Amino acid sequence: MITTADKRATFQALHETGCFVIPNPWDVGSAVALQSLGFKALASTSAGMAWAMGRPDGAVTRDEVLAHLAQLAAATDIPLNADFEGGFADDPAGVAANVALCAATGVAGLSIEDATGDAETPLYDFTLAVERIAAARAALAGTGVLLTARTEGFIRGRPDLDETVRRLTAFSDAGADVLYAPGVRTEIEIATVIRAVAPKPVNVLAPGLSVATLAELGARRISVGASLARTAWGEFLRAAREIATAGEFGAFERGAKGGDLNALFAGRS
Repeated sequence: MITTADKRATFQALHETGCFVIPNPWDVGSAVALQSLGFKALASTSAGMAWAMGRPDGAVTRDEVLAHLAQLAAATDIPLNADFEGGFADDPAGVAANVALCAATGVAGLSIEDATGDAETPLYDFTLAVERIAAARAALAGTGVLLTARTEGFIRGRPDLDETVRRLTAFSDAGADVLYAPGVRTEIEIATVIRAVAPKPVNVLAPGLSVATLAELGARRISVGASLARTAWGEFLRAAREIATAGEFGAFERGAKGGDLNALFAGRS
């Protein structure tokens, strides 16, 4: 039987050498399907989870996320990294308390971002942002859970590479195991980030570059965020619109076969 400790040890080892893709399921079914394809680890997606609940990204509660993470972690035998958003608290003490709850769900890693949710001031003050990461690190001491620190400037209207590097370097010094700047897309930007925090591993949000190119640049981990969920929703909406507007059902030909899905999920009831 694969234990939580086993998953955490595996996740640690994955970050030591090479480059791997960590896709993002939005429910138990998508997590099981991704494991069946041979991926070595998974990461939750806050947006994908919210959309599956009929809500916009960011409109789920801490307790709902914790329950979701526990379900995903229990459903698969490979490590799960939690998109734990901003830790569901502003102050470091609150972040630490919530991070401890997240670790208890069985995840192998979790990420904390520096976005405030306020369009006028989209990022936490530098000093507070660093203190939040340090608090998360302290809360994870002895658990084996990997801490990923995210700076969100490139996706929150503050695409400043120098500030991104400043924050990631400080987060690394504060104890983050993995660094992540979603929205950094060009080879020059990605290479700059990787060099700045070396030898700490960097997660890259798939920017349209190939896995081989990102590996050559030195990326250790590649996530896809909500893109798989968006792809699933896109096909669902195209098929439904075809029925609603044209009275046609041709999109069903592109669907997965029921027998294949039943085989995939056999033994899970």
